[in-house]
Amino acid sequence: MHALTQPDIDVVPALPDWQAVDIISDLHLHPDEPDTLAALRDYLNGPMARQSDALIILGDLFEVWIGDDVLSTAPGTGALSDGDRVAASFWQGCARLLADHARRKPVWFMAGNRDFLLGSEGLQRCGMRLLQDPAKLELQGHRWLLSHGDALCLADTDYMVFRQQVRDPMWQSHFLQQSLAERAAVARQLRQLSQERQRQLGGPEAWADVDAQAAIDWLRLAGCSTLVHGHTHRPDVHELSPGLTRVVLSDWDAGGQPPRAEVLRLDAQGWHRLALLTSA
Repeated sequence: MHALTQPDIDVVPALPDWQAVDIISDLHLHPDEPDTLAALRDYLNGPMARQSDALIILGDLFEVWIGDDVLSTAPGTGALSDGDRVAASFWQGCARLLADHARRKPVWFMAGNRDFLLGSEGLQRCGMRLLQDPAKLELQGHRWLLSHGDALCLADTDYMVFRQQVRDPMWQSHFLQQSLAERAAVARQLRQLSQERQRQLGGPEAWADVDAQAAIDWLRLAGCSTLVHGHTHRPDVHELSPGLTRVVLSDWDAGGQPPRAEVLRLDAQGWHRLALLTSA
């Protein structure tokens, strides 16, 4: 069982006059999937984002993150392959888009299982503020507990071992000391392995889900009634016990069939799913 104590719960510094906060996760931004970045751009620059007071990203914003120095890589860097240079340019474009929105509204970021190496320099370049996992949001009379969700998928024992390894500061330091090209090669290999494992499992419905008792324990420790999380790619709502609810965010895949891109809005009335894309 994953242990959680009260001091481990971060707090979103929401202002008293905030009316609405938007939550997204699992965009998995990657140069191979430009439609999803376009959907994010349309949201950030459109009327929907202007109607909220802040944006919170609950992890896996990026499909992979190999180090903040990717944002300062010059286009002609000879040590990288053509594909890696294209990818570096893509990440830099993502950072500019996010930073532009953050100049208008605050943006918080919580690490996921794909982008946990996003550090202080990367956050600054993206204009985002870091949230630890889990975090509490108090808004318009509601208390929400926010998490990426992967730490609660206790049945995925192989992943939990991997998670503990890659979250270790010594492992991260060793990885980041490698050249950018070496890190990019490792990331490609891990992505291929992940995609193959997903194909073998047959889709999100076969992936390990959040442990219900662990979610209840987290909510009770935090003094919250609703847990909001991503990671599982299974948008739904689960009644855990009387008065305790788990709301699962949608992943984004604007090029999928059907396309997916959804915002969860929190306000005085509760939570609402706002679809950004519809099938043709």
